[in-house]
Amino acid sequence: MTYRADQLNNGWAWRELRGRGTVTLSRVFNFERRDLIASPGKSDEESDFEDFQYQFRFAKRRNGYFHIEGRVFAIDNPVLIAEAGLNLERKVFVAERNISVFSKIAELIAPDQPIIIGGSRANAIPIADFQALLNKFPNTGELNRYAAARVATVIGDYITPLRDARAHYESYLNRRRSMTTGAPLAQPELLQTEIEKYVFIRDTIAEWLRDGSARAERDWQEMIINFLLLIFPKYVAVLSNVKVFDAYSTPGTTKNRFIDLALVDAAGNIDVIEIKKPFDDALVGRTPYRNNYIPTKELSGSIMQAEKYLFHLSKWGLAGEKALTRRFAAKLPAGMEIRITNPKSMIILGRDKRADGSSALDAGQQLDLEIIKRKYANMIDILTYDDLLRRLDNIIASLRHRAAAR
Repeated sequence: MTYRADQLNNGWAWRELRGRGTVTLSRVFNFERRDLIASPGKSDEESDFEDFQYQFRFAKRRNGYFHIEGRVFAIDNPVLIAEAGLNLERKVFVAERNISVFSKIAELIAPDQPIIIGGSRANAIPIADFQALLNKFPNTGELNRYAAARVATVIGDYITPLRDARAHYESYLNRRRSMTTGAPLAQPELLQTEIEKYVFIRDTIAEWLRDGSARAERDWQEMIINFLLLIFPKYVAVLSNVKVFDAYSTPGTTKNRFIDLALVDAAGNIDVIEIKKPFDDALVGRTPYRNNYIPTKELSGSIMQAEKYLFHLSKWGLAGEKALTRRFAAKLPAGMEIRITNPKSMIILGRDKRADGSSALDAGQQLDLEIIKRKYANMIDILTYDDLLRRLDNIIASLRHRAAAR
């Protein structure tokens, strides 16, 4: 590696090497006196150094790599850079404002782990990815915008800034090229497995629907439970026979209620699910009441039941969270606690399609059913079995489209 000061006083590096035994260049490269190939001489006159070019031993070429000792970058990790594919320029090692690229990488890995760029060695960072990393290091303009945004955040409550520095910074980031490329991920086997999984679930539910009346409600619950966490991946656990404390139904007394099924999401929040048999006439009445199709007893009863469960869960509060966590600890991921935070309910019942695929509801019934769904959407999600099939069809279509793009 060669060095000469951009301005006068080129002798400063020699004075550092002679006095301290080490010198740091660009705040990144650290060399010892033994690294210097030839010294500038014994003169103390500044003019004698102005044309001198320092040459330091920087790396050793071995087995297709340039091997650089970690001490050069003040890190414990040796650095290996493939001989082919990357020019050893200053910008490979020093980012804007003299940020050490390899020091930043070293902060994220074990002290004895080599940093390998390119080549065929295990755990090597591909050269293309490393170059993308270099391109995304913040430049001076980005750092200035970021500093202005931080200042504006602090003083904005007291002083009205002349311009929105944070918006200016965010706009700049949006204009910068994304670090991720548009190239698709190499995952054809994973996509094919996902497609087969959802096709199996869809076909199983469709097969059951061909003879749904012959199966008990408990059978439907057990079948849907098997697929529930796959259809709704936000949930991580299904709880059965959930006991809830009820202190409101009968004044002065308390009793227990039992929720057939409950779901716990990845954050520990508990929700309720009701699974009913897929009757064709379980949604809205066949005859209008004052030009409106009202919910059937099956649907209105399920809604009321779900609302009561949500009411008692919410009233149970912190004591309920502790009780449910203790009871179902074995079914939860390690360390997870159940939280009762604005619980919601999902109701799966009825059909809106006939066996031949035609609609089981006329236009008026479809409209009123949608109004009923939206009325309770903030706390209850009402799904038909045909809604489940459509959801699965859309997932399968999306996966197949992604697989075809590979």
